Amino acid sequence: MSEYLQIGKIVNTHGIRGDLKVIPLTDDTKRFEDLDTIYIENEKEVFNIEKVWYKKNLVMIKFKGYDNVNDVLKFKNRFLLIDKKDAVELPENTFFIHDIIGLKVFTVDGEEIGLVKDVLQPGSNDVYVVKTKGKDALIPAIKDVVKEVNIQEKKIVIDPIEGMIE
Repeated sequence: MSEYLQIGKIVNTHGIRGDLKVIPLTDDTKRFEDLDTIYIENEKEVFNIEKVWYKKNLVMIKFKGYDNVNDVLKFKNRFLLIDKKDAVELPENTFFIHDIIGLKVFTVDGEEIGLVKDVLQPGSNDVYVVKTKGKDALIPAIKDVVKEVNIQEKKIVIDPIEGMIE
């Protein structure tokens, strides 16, 4: 059974010719240009991409054979998906966000801190939001703090800075 990655969310139609407005859910919005086909959440068919362009912070997309706004209205608020096996190969020490969420976080001393519940992307580095016994801890995803990410063992090992985890 294939696994899928969400790469965008259809938020509205655009015009009357079947074009769709998509919020990209990927770091590399240009990846849409490299796609010939795509899946839509809860649809069984594969959609052939006719055209991709950009407007402000949105990706505009048009599917072959869908030439009227009435044909695409049903896709509003659904996610665009790609097969995980077709995803771009990630550089070393980078991970898909969905692979990080749910990992257990331990200190270098073996103390369990909690679970990653979200990944924020505020700027130069990601920040892992970790649900701890007390409150959420914000862990910057930098080499000085994150010592190991092991997707197979579902764990992250950190060397926390003083006061990071209370």
